[in-house]
Amino acid sequence: MTSEFDAFRPPEPQRRRRGGKRLARRRSTLPADGSREMSMVPEAEFSSYYGHPVVKPPPWGHEVAAYLFLGGVAGGSGVLAAGAQLRSQTRLRRNARLSGMTAVGLGAVALVADLGRPDRFYNMLRTFKVTSPMSVGSWILSAFSGALGVATAAEIDRMTGQRLPLGPLRGALRAAEGPAGIAAGIAGPPLAVYTAVLLSDTATPTWNAAHRDLPFVFVSSASLAASGLAMVTTPVDEAGPARTLAVLGVIGDVAATRFMERRMDPVAAEPLHHGHARKMLQASEELAVAGGIGALFGGRSRKVSVLSGLALLTASALTRFGVFEAGIESAKDPRYTIEPQKRRLAERRAAGIVDDSITTVD
Repeated sequence: MTSEFDAFRPPEPQRRRRGGKRLARRRSTLPADGSREMSMVPEAEFSSYYGHPVVKPPPWGHEVAAYLFLGGVAGGSGVLAAGAQLRSQTRLRRNARLSGMTAVGLGAVALVADLGRPDRFYNMLRTFKVTSPMSVGSWILSAFSGALGVATAAEIDRMTGQRLPLGPLRGALRAAEGPAGIAAGIAGPPLAVYTAVLLSDTATPTWNAAHRDLPFVFVSSASLAASGLAMVTTPVDEAGPARTLAVLGVIGDVAATRFMERRMDPVAAEPLHHGHARKMLQASEELAVAGGIGALFGGRSRKVSVLSGLALLTASALTRFGVFEAGIESAKDPRYTIEPQKRRLAERRAAGIVDDSITTVD
């Protein structure tokens, strides 16, 4: 019998008709004829199930990457404003508070744009789950925004010559300004760093492999962003704390990034060194070093201060976007999931751990 699919079979080589056992042996080695089944697919090579990723890439757009950056700006600015408050540096305190409040507002817009509807953010505040970075982060963002909002309102009231329609509430606002500013400074570091925990808590290979050191990278990046923005907006005679924070942030950023890459699984770290992520992270390091040198040696020049601040601000943004891009790319290739898993399994077996559900004996 023949089939319409016989036309797709490869042609068979010509055979000479010979009798006896020699013909039988030759027929056993030749491809099957049209009356018998024949393999129509090449030998399979395993990569993943039908070529699909092993883990599903997170459905996050660049709005989330922008939120990561703006959260760092806001958190770092809150810390810087609290320090200026304790040192009675009014212009640095005012500018840092305004910068932090603007950043947290834009970050909330980016977050809602990714969520789709504002009520999805409100629903996250209905419960508090300590094991969920998203739940904890939502409460940190709310606490920081409330505290910094009170302090910023007091600053705006002073800037407008007490023209805000506050009435008898002005005295209460003045009394709450100081504690609110300190509270924002306390909530600033958790706001700057919780997004690193949020990323590394996922199954995305590159983010998960960096879970031990990514928080240090993000908090250093937040220091760059906040100090850089303060150097742009504040006169040089009051920007001394911002310059100091910038230098410390550069040292921490470069060291934490290098240390993170060294401690990561070498395969899971590859997306950090390829494509757009590599370009962004490389540019981030170069701009951070340039901005740190400018802050250290050219801080008395207003022009150098502004240029250095812009370099630091851009470096922080590139760090967040680079890490975000690397994670998205790592989820698309099964290799970044499978090979680290095999290596961890081999290490557990070599260590003699064979009595759990992860490692079993052959």
